Amino acid sequence: MSGSSAAPGAAPCRFAHYFAICGIDTDTGLEPDELAALYQWLEADRQGQDPGDAASGENLEQSPLKRTFKSKVLAHYPENVEWNPFDQDAVNMLCMPKGLSFRTQTDQRDPQFHSFIITKEDGSRTYGFVHTFYEEVTSPQICSAMQTLHLMHNAQSTTVNNPSSASSSSSSSMDSLASSLDEADHPTSSSQRAGGYDSSRDTLYVSKAMCLITPMPFMHACRRFLLQLHKAVSSPTAPPLPLESYVHNILYEVPLPAPGRSLKFHGVYEPIVCQRPGLGELQLADFPLAEAFSLLGVENLVQVFTCTLLEMQILLYSHDYQRLMTVAEGITTLLFPFQWQHVYVPILPASLLHFLDAPVPYLMGLQSKEGADRSKLELPQEANLCFVDIDNHYIELPEDFPQFPNKTEFTQELSEVLLSFNISANTGAPLRTRTSPGSAPCTPARERRPAALRQLEDDGRNGNLAGEELAVLELLQGNATLERLQALTRRTGVTVARVDALRAGVRAQGSEGPGARTVAEEEELRNAKLNVQLREVFASRFTTMFADYEAFVIQSAPDLESWLTNREQMHNFDKASFLSDQPEPYLPFLSHFIETQMFATFIDNKIMSQWEEKEPLLRVFDGRIEKARLYNVRASTLRSSCYQRCSILKESAQAIEQRLMKIDHTAIHPHLLDMKIGQGKYEQGFFPKLQADVLNTGPTSNKWSHRTATAQRRKDRHRQQTEHLGLDNDLKEKYMQEARILGKNLRQPKLSDLSPAVIAQTNWKFVEGLLKECRMKTKRMLVEKMGREAVELGHGEASITGLEENTLIASLCDLLERIWSHGLQVKQGKSALWSHLLHYQAREEKLGQQQAESPVSNVPERRKSDCCVAMPFLRVSLTQDMRHIQSMSEIKTDVGRARAWIRLSLEKKLLSQHLKQLLSRHALTRKLYKRYAFLRCEEEKEQFLFHLLSLNTVDYFCFTSVFTTIMIPYRVIIIPIKKLSNAMTTSNPWVCVSGELRDSGIMQIPKNVLEMTFDSAFRPHTHISALFKCQNLGKLTTVQLGHDNAGLLAKWLVDCVLVRNEITGHTYRFPCGRWLGKGVDDGSLERVLIGELAVPSGEEDSGKGCGTPPLLRSPSQARRISITSLSGRGNKPTSAQIQEAIGEAVINIIKHFHKPEKERGSLTVLLCGENSLVAALEQFFHFGFKAARLFQKTMFVWDFVEKAVAHMESADQMGDLQETVEPLGMTCQSLCHYVNAINSTSRNIGKDGKFQLLVCLGARDRLLPQWLPLLVECPVIPRMYEDTALLRDRTSVNALIGVLETLHEFPVTLEASLVKGIDL
Repeated sequence: MSGSSAAPGAAPCRFAHYFAICGIDTDTGLEPDELAALYQWLEADRQGQDPGDAASGENLEQSPLKRTFKSKVLAHYPENVEWNPFDQDAVNMLCMPKGLSFRTQTDQRDPQFHSFIITKEDGSRTYGFVHTFYEEVTSPQICSAMQTLHLMHNAQSTTVNNPSSASSSSSSSMDSLASSLDEADHPTSSSQRAGGYDSSRDTLYVSKAMCLITPMPFMHACRRFLLQLHKAVSSPTAPPLPLESYVHNILYEVPLPAPGRSLKFHGVYEPIVCQRPGLGELQLADFPLAEAFSLLGVENLVQVFTCTLLEMQILLYSHDYQRLMTVAEGITTLLFPFQWQHVYVPILPASLLHFLDAPVPYLMGLQSKEGADRSKLELPQEANLCFVDIDNHYIELPEDFPQFPNKTEFTQELSEVLLSFNISANTGAPLRTRTSPGSAPCTPARERRPAALRQLEDDGRNGNLAGEELAVLELLQGNATLERLQALTRRTGVTVARVDALRAGVRAQGSEGPGARTVAEEEELRNAKLNVQLREVFASRFTTMFADYEAFVIQSAPDLESWLTNREQMHNFDKASFLSDQPEPYLPFLSHFIETQMFATFIDNKIMSQWEEKEPLLRVFDGRIEKARLYNVRASTLRSSCYQRCSILKESAQAIEQRLMKIDHTAIHPHLLDMKIGQGKYEQGFFPKLQADVLNTGPTSNKWSHRTATAQRRKDRHRQQTEHLGLDNDLKEKYMQEARILGKNLRQPKLSDLSPAVIAQTNWKFVEGLLKECRMKTKRMLVEKMGREAVELGHGEASITGLEENTLIASLCDLLERIWSHGLQVKQGKSALWSHLLHYQAREEKLGQQQAESPVSNVPERRKSDCCVAMPFLRVSLTQDMRHIQSMSEIKTDVGRARAWIRLSLEKKLLSQHLKQLLSRHALTRKLYKRYAFLRCEEEKEQFLFHLLSLNTVDYFCFTSVFTTIMIPYRVIIIPIKKLSNAMTTSNPWVCVSGELRDSGIMQIPKNVLEMTFDSAFRPHTHISALFKCQNLGKLTTVQLGHDNAGLLAKWLVDCVLVRNEITGHTYRFPCGRWLGKGVDDGSLERVLIGELAVPSGEEDSGKGCGTPPLLRSPSQARRISITSLSGRGNKPTSAQIQEAIGEAVINIIKHFHKPEKERGSLTVLLCGENSLVAALEQFFHFGFKAARLFQKTMFVWDFVEKAVAHMESADQMGDLQETVEPLGMTCQSLCHYVNAINSTSRNIGKDGKFQLLVCLGARDRLLPQWLPLLVECPVIPRMYEDTALLRDRTSVNALIGVLETLHEFPVTLEASLVKGIDL
């Protein structure tokens, strides 16, 4: 606290917050690592063993030099910083993720560098930079304890026949984290230490770590400072000043560079330069992107980047901690202007391996053992996992993975940027998908080194000497004693040739670059320029894709308080309109991306910016969009997928180069402090105990602390002025936190307390988070779906597209996979849900319960009250649905099968029922899941099933519309009207079923295939039934029904045709009510029937609970007009009703074309179905028709058309038409041509069928309004129509022509089933 009290105003602007030392505590001696013991406890619990046996942490079967021992934060300065409290457990765990490691003089003891990050609950980050080295153990007690442990190990290994026990050979998911860091780097060390440790012969070394904790990621500067500090310790001569001077300097006297400025401060031997981007530039990112691209390759890195944008689970895997950090930080910095909102742990300590069980999106890094087999790495869930093997350069992607827009051109531009810095873009190996078995061959150590680093080492032009020479020169530079000796030798005429040659080499190479910079400065500049250019390419893509995002932000709240309180209920972004404004190739990616938490947070920040100061990333992004708009970059490419290259690469690199060439600020030099003499005496190879009293307090004042204190006072005044205008501060903070964590979980596990109770509490948070996510997802699906159905009923505007619906369902599939993978005992297969289903299926088959899984399941699946008599019973069965999925050869993986099963259950409205059935086997659930698993929390499980049950209120076709190529069995039932005709026919009937995807082709039905069923009054009913299998037809639209008129009983009166999809259970009813046969009705031998989805009787009888209009019927027209047959039965509609029906039919067709193309459904229904255009025109032509039986012959509208055409043709032959106006003559010819073509077709479609076909062709070819005047003027009209006929009323005809002309702007296309056999 003293440090903060000394200079409170200066505090937030310090370059570093803490300096810490971690290592062995000689007072407490050797202690087994508690975290390793906790890990063993977790593993024992995971494997169903007694955790108490594993809790000791001792492992005598393993060599003591390979074991992990407890490390400790030996010292940290200052004691505490008010705005960033020191978390001792977290720092200790992340500085030494696997505790202490011991070496002898025969082992390699090279120092290692790595960095880490601590993410706080509010999302803010603190960075740590660690230099680990080995120090000789001087404590006799430690050496004696190690000797004793080694003797115990030798005794244990001689008594056990097989030294590798079952536990050590386990393929546990966490096995890879058991080895030490340096063992991974130096695989030969194990053979060298085969003799073990002997205190009389060997020198013992133990790891120690120096760590800098900073608020910003100045990775290069911190690395160089720690390296110089270590050189000062390991050098044979003492450093120029005590180490306290350098630590005090960086903690208190080196400020953060101001935005857009550069800073030089001094290490032990040489100056260090760093720079900070300006307010309008991309935020600071000091981790070398060149290394990340070289490790993975451009193609792979772009794929991992896409997975990150879509908030999948991303697991990085490498033996090197710094590689994990480099790739993780590289990917997250490329997300600008978005930010990762979920669990972010680039280095996962061994004690946190249970966190891989987290059922949330995460980005984590897992340390691998040298030569570890990927196939033995068991992860809790892999359905939505992107696995990144950094060392072997390959990745495994999730299934159903959308590509980043313009990916080919994007990777090409990135490759060109890398090549301009002489870095190959093809370092990474090909990616692996989920279906690729095996793992990549191990890469030699030299090959695994980043290409960028190899080139920097090998290429003299980049300002590099050979490694050994450079090390010597760095040791000599800045050493005051050597400088005096060299000056003395030069005065006496003696030259130190070796040193002079080294210096000359550096000068010669440095002079090639501008300003003769040093090697370190050249490397710093090169990395910074490459970093910013690569990031600009990524930023440019988002600026192009989201240039118009502001137009779709919905700002409906009047003030911040009302917005925060109603945040969860509000729609903040018009997703449907945004997607409709995007190029088609972008949609698969964008439809998923705009559903992510990072995009939601971005939009939230945009809305809050009208009441608060803009979030920094948003401010930069909006500035770039404004600049692009100023230059009209977007206007010409709106809705175009044409790729735009980044145009500011040179400018961005120049800004960094100018800052590094011209240093804006130089910090105070390290200097002697007012401290006791003699303490911390220098001893080579040992880091001294620093004097805490001088390091815990900073200087009382300096030139930059005053500046920052003034700025702080100005901020405080501004806050006080705005406080009384806005919310109460505590209330506002509460709302802000709730708004920001909406839909997300922990950012990072708490590292300070890892007791089993805390782990259980963490899992409870996961359970609550999963339940909340399920509630929000089902609510969103319902609101969006019902919104569209309200539109179809005539209310409001559409708010969902098929693409968006598919994205929501894919998101639900992902949620179910995460729920089923939470708390698994043992992972089996890639999909936890499918694995559970297979266990259930095997159990049911073993028990022989397939016939009756539950009393509920005996309810018929899809029945309508008027057709239940005809359709045979279709049983609801979870295992039957599984067998359908298992028989689909198109699906190759367990993840794909699980998603197909979810979609099928959702379409059948059985998802909640099936999952309830699955979870009703409690013994199976207990066997598969741990106590804390979501599926074993009874109350939450019930709420979860209830939320899924709510999805039954809307209709989904998410299985039928996605699996379009599978073979599906269809059952066809033809129901005759027995009272008026024969139940069977001697002719040969046939059907052709058409859907939105394709038609079945003509299928002959065997004669007299009679089935008899009984209704509730035990009255027998007969019908013809047939089962056929064909490729998925999609949602059914029409059925062609006909026969060949053979035999004595050829005339057939058909009531309706029923067609059922035997997989989804959807039943379609195609009403007929007409005769098929010569000499009866209109003489038709075939009819095209228009279908509608039959509503199950349960839904009809439950007070119309569904509320979903039949999707295959013209949805917005009320059923108030009875379409009467021409025989005069039924109530005839009035002229006003007929005109209204025509208007509504035309309006429905116009609405059809105003929907997105993939949402339109069937146009045939609107042209030919009930309440369609054909039906309305039939009524118009029939009104006032002289339909009396003349000579016992029924007259049809088609008879009038034929007579009119015959008159026109005879008039044309006599020359009467030659005097008419040219267009009229052409129209007359077209009408005659179309009618003759319809009459000459080989199909026996009857007179009503011919009139229907003429109307459809006229609508398609925009001829109907031209034909009507010809028919009205025809002399045949008075003989066939009464004076009151609508066709003889000029006003009505002109109104009809005007209405029909409105269809001319739309491209009407007709189904093949309608125009089959017509040659026009």
